Amino acid sequence: MRALITGGAGFIGSHLAEELLKRGNKVCVIDDLSTGRLENVNHLRSNPDFSLVIETVLNETVMDRLVSECDEIYHLAAAVGVELIVKSPVATIERNILGTDVVLRLANRYLRKVLITSTSEIYGKSEAVPFKEDADRVLGPTTKSRWSYSSSKAIDEFLALAYFKEKNLESVIMRLFNTVGPRQTGRYGMVIPRFVQQALAGKPITVYGDGNQFRCFTFVDDVVGAAIKLMASPNALGQVVNIGNDRGITIKDLAEKIVSMTQSSSEIVFIPYDEAYEEGFEDMRVRKPDLSKAAKLIGYRPEIQLDEILRRVIEYFKDQKEE
Repeated sequence: MRALITGGAGFIGSHLAEELLKRGNKVCVIDDLSTGRLENVNHLRSNPDFSLVIETVLNETVMDRLVSECDEIYHLAAAVGVELIVKSPVATIERNILGTDVVLRLANRYLRKVLITSTSEIYGKSEAVPFKEDADRVLGPTTKSRWSYSSSKAIDEFLALAYFKEKNLESVIMRLFNTVGPRQTGRYGMVIPRFVQQALAGKPITVYGDGNQFRCFTFVDDVVGAAIKLMASPNALGQVVNIGNDRGITIKDLAEKIVSMTQSSSEIVFIPYDEAYEEGFEDMRVRKPDLSKAAKLIGYRPEIQLDEILRRVIEYFKDQKEE
């Protein structure tokens, strides 16, 4: 099997590439390195079944060739992280919508199966917890750039579902909830790597808002395994599927746990959202998935829980400091 991974030099994409290669697949990665990193895939480049193309998915000439040469497409290329979304709303909207448009048009041209990665941001400010895939979405006004990411990914979903319904393109949509693990950077606001790096450096741990936000964190290996199973499942075609963990923690408690596990002297400081992001910033209070659909379709249950996730991330950043 020949797999094309867009955004494959990113955090999740690099782990997916690694696993697909282990399973005997040929893997081609395309990434413009805007948020992906060469060091995420350098260890794969000596593998004759791995290839890397440094280019944007918006380059349709390059993408046409790559799609024609593959059997299936994992579309992960997207803007990532709240800080990037707030600071670069134009790039966020264009990269998400236009990139997915290119992928789906070419997949349809060559009849290639596609997995589209989406996000729990889709649910917006809904309080219908846990979130079910067919639940109503509740968003803030368009004047808050915070919601542009949710809306752009919703367009991605609409487009993928339209190709499935109208053109019979084999596609499945995977909605992710706070994926974490080694290689993830805290550069764009991802909370666990940011807290761990701050704790290991003895710097203040910066909690945005009051810290009572409730989040569920999913280990990257669980996400990768789910993606591969969804791609292989005929029953998943044309479906939107939550992939995450339904056990959660408040951000304040997460910060305290990381301080304890790292034996850090860091203090925990609280920064208002207006200061951390932008004036009038809005956030979800609770983000928790309903996983019953994933369980039914592919037998999904997250295997790695928070303490083990944190242990592995802490060890990763300790090793990074020693290099």
